[in-house]
Amino acid sequence: MEEPRRLRFPIPAMVVPVVVGLLYLFVPGVRERPWTAWRIGGAAFAAAGYILFVISRIQLGNSFSVSAQAKGLVTHGLYARIRNPIYVFVVVMWVGLVVALHLYWLFIPLLALLVMQVIRASREAKVLQAKFGQAYIDYRKQTWF
Repeated sequence: MEEPRRLRFPIPAMVVPVVVGLLYLFVPGVRERPWTAWRIGGAAFAAAGYILFVISRIQLGNSFSVSAQAKGLVTHGLYARIRNPIYVFVVVMWVGLVVALHLYWLFIPLLALLVMQVIRASREAKVLQAKFGQAYIDYRKQTWF
């Protein structure tokens, strides 16, 4: 008999709010800046990205792995339209944080992150196609990145 699937909050996801809080509290000049509409919009964008990142990670469930592995083909929830929603929403969150905190130098590591995500997504696609064949090809046709 199959064990019921439990929803677990990904522990590493809790690191994000802690790091953001530390940036806000300890980077000189960040707290002193006024909360303009632009800054509030960035914070809202970052919060939405974070929430969708966590939802994506939860929906991925036991198929999550650090290295490219084909544990299962997840095609429900956010994965029904986006093949790599974790990658997409990390970028959304990051851009929102850059705008909210006015730390524009953070665009430099974002570029490196984007390159790494594209490479990783390519590796994952090869592993998934090797295991799931036509089912993965069909899934790719109906999803974005």
